[in-house]
Amino acid sequence: MNGLSTVFILLGLFLVGGVVSFVRQGMGKSVIVLLGVASVMCLVAGVLRLNVWN
Repeated sequence: MNGLSTVFILLGLFLVGGVVSFVRQGMGKSVIVLLGVASVMCLVAGVLRLNVWN
């Protein structure tokens, strides 16, 4: 299932780019926090599915 892990990691990186863009634009902090949490969750899910830590 490396394909699904790759999708999670790429989605997480895409969301991190959104966070950076929103910070530069000065968007509301709630949107930035929500997007940040979503990106961290996607990245963690992708890394855990790769079984790197086992």
